[in-house]
Amino acid sequence: MDAYYREKRRLGSQVGGASSTGSCTDQEKSFLLQFLAGLSEDGGLAVSWRNDTDCCTWEGITCGTDATITEISLASKGLEGHISPYLGNLTGLLHLNLSHNLLSGELPLEELVSSSSIVILDVSFNHLSGALKELSAHTTIRPLQVLNISSNLFAGQFPSTTWKVMNNLVALNASNNSFVGQIPSSLCINAPSFAVLDLSFNQFGGSIPLDISNCSMLRVLKGGHNNFHGALPDELFNASSLEYLSFPDNFLNGVLDDANIIKLSKLSILDLEQNMFSGKIPKSIGQLKRLEEFRLGENKLYGELPSTLGNCTNLKILDLKFNNLSGDLGKIDFSSLSNLTTIDLLVNNFSGTVPDSIYACTNLIVLRIARNNFHGEFSQTMNRLRSLVFLSVADNAFTNIRSALHIFKTFRKLKMLLIGGNFKNEVLPEDETIDGFENLQHLSISGSSLYGKMPVWLSKLTNLEKLHLYDNQLTGSVPVWIKNLNFLLHLDITNNNFTGEILTTLIQLPVLKSKKMVSILNERVSKIIVCSGSRHQLLMGPATLNIGRNGFTGVIPPEIGQLKALDMLDLSYNSFSGEIPQEICNLTDLEMLDLSNNNLTGTIPSELSKLHFLSAFNVSNNDLEGPIPTGGQFGTFDNSSFDGNPKLCGPMISRQCNSAKAIPTPGFYAYNFSVNIFGITIRCYYPG
Repeated sequence: MDAYYREKRRLGSQVGGASSTGSCTDQEKSFLLQFLAGLSEDGGLAVSWRNDTDCCTWEGITCGTDATITEISLASKGLEGHISPYLGNLTGLLHLNLSHNLLSGELPLEELVSSSSIVILDVSFNHLSGALKELSAHTTIRPLQVLNISSNLFAGQFPSTTWKVMNNLVALNASNNSFVGQIPSSLCINAPSFAVLDLSFNQFGGSIPLDISNCSMLRVLKGGHNNFHGALPDELFNASSLEYLSFPDNFLNGVLDDANIIKLSKLSILDLEQNMFSGKIPKSIGQLKRLEEFRLGENKLYGELPSTLGNCTNLKILDLKFNNLSGDLGKIDFSSLSNLTTIDLLVNNFSGTVPDSIYACTNLIVLRIARNNFHGEFSQTMNRLRSLVFLSVADNAFTNIRSALHIFKTFRKLKMLLIGGNFKNEVLPEDETIDGFENLQHLSISGSSLYGKMPVWLSKLTNLEKLHLYDNQLTGSVPVWIKNLNFLLHLDITNNNFTGEILTTLIQLPVLKSKKMVSILNERVSKIIVCSGSRHQLLMGPATLNIGRNGFTGVIPPEIGQLKALDMLDLSYNSFSGEIPQEICNLTDLEMLDLSNNNLTGTIPSELSKLHFLSAFNVSNNDLEGPIPTGGQFGTFDNSSFDGNPKLCGPMISRQCNSAKAIPTPGFYAYNFSVNIFGITIRCYYPG
């Protein structure tokens, strides 16, 4: 549970009221009714909040033994409207929770914070807006201990003097708003028990204040996804009670110093990814015995991992992706890190073989070592990783794909397997004994120059949604059984040597015919853990048929218009013939259509101009004729999209359509390399 909510729950247990033995006063009842009157949607409160009943019995209201209202708890009630400042007049109110509603307008902070009684105030996850008014530093000291205003629409400068009257403040959560300016330096000076500060997901800037050292009780400091810059001040590391230090996605720089890191002996989470830190990872990291999450990805770190990292026996997440780290991982004893669930070393310069000690981390769910310089075969001891859900070893120099697949098939929970860019010039095994992968949803074996045919064991992957086999040397026809992969919505076999009439098979892929099914798959994929960029995120991607740069023949059947869920269609660089079917205009979600470099004839269907999402279109180097459609997205396409079709006419290619016969211009049949490059760059790839 998040530290803020732990603190809130702890304090809530201290201030909770008992059941009343009398009736609430008319005055307190009137304050509640004024709040109710300010709501445009009361979530059914009016049924309970009746003037002729005791307000201590009303929904969401708790009273003390003297019938004074002590708690208002109306979270997730669907409330809309404004927060009445009269709630601050409830002299015995200790806990006010209006979170997870649709309340709007300004927060009457002065009235609520100036309350002589409120200890916990939670208005998070609403639509509150405007700036927070400053309270005078001469205001009487207030008892407020927990303030949660997160996930609203607040903007403007963050208050600075307000905190000087909050000597009892313990936890402040202002995350996920649009505050600007600097962190106020008075937070810790005036609140000696201050323990939790979350300012993440705002627009704060400047440097981290030196006065942070006054926060001797600070346990949680979160400032990620802002615009902080400069180095972490040495004074910050004097806050030796810190358990959670998080400043990802800022502009912080400098070197992490051994002498400073060692001071944070209680640290369990260190998240500084997506910044500009440089230098080596300090050896003193091994003395942080409580460390559970170590995130320094997307920085400028270099050098080897310190062997002392093996002393962090509580470590669960090791995320060092996108750095310049190097060396042999064998110097670290991963067997002592049995709690690891995530290892992410994507895009570094590690070399050597993968040490067997990693395979002792049997709780691993995510292992990503793609785009390094590892080599050799995978050890048979790797089959101990039975909890793996996500495995990416792409773009290294691993060998023996047959052995690797027999190891990987033992990972029964595996949902994503990315192994392309290895096993160069080997044969893709057709071995029917490769019979695992029953939960696999995404498979990428691309960019390996593999020989062979599309193996029959793929037909057993009944949960497969994405299949990437592009940039290999596979031959033969695409087997008919591929249409039985009921969830396959993303197929990329570009740049191989496949032949035959494929489209009559592919147009039977069931999921591409149903937008509803794609929506269901999006819900299913939300349960997959995927590492991408700076955050765990989920990748479904567009519904895609990329079969360009092969030797396919035949006509484009009109039934292709049934693939209504399709977003991207690439048939380029094949030998398709006949006309562009009118039915292709039924693909109303289509964003990319590439039919270039084929033998297509006839006209370009004018109804294509009604495909409002079409942002990339290419029919160059065919034998098309007649006018190019106008209007809609066609006004945005470059004339290179139509090159190599001397019988086409229209204003965009400066060829009039009223002439008896269009005359080809010199050099018209030359390939347009910018189009080829464009076709490659818009292809969707897996994240490492």
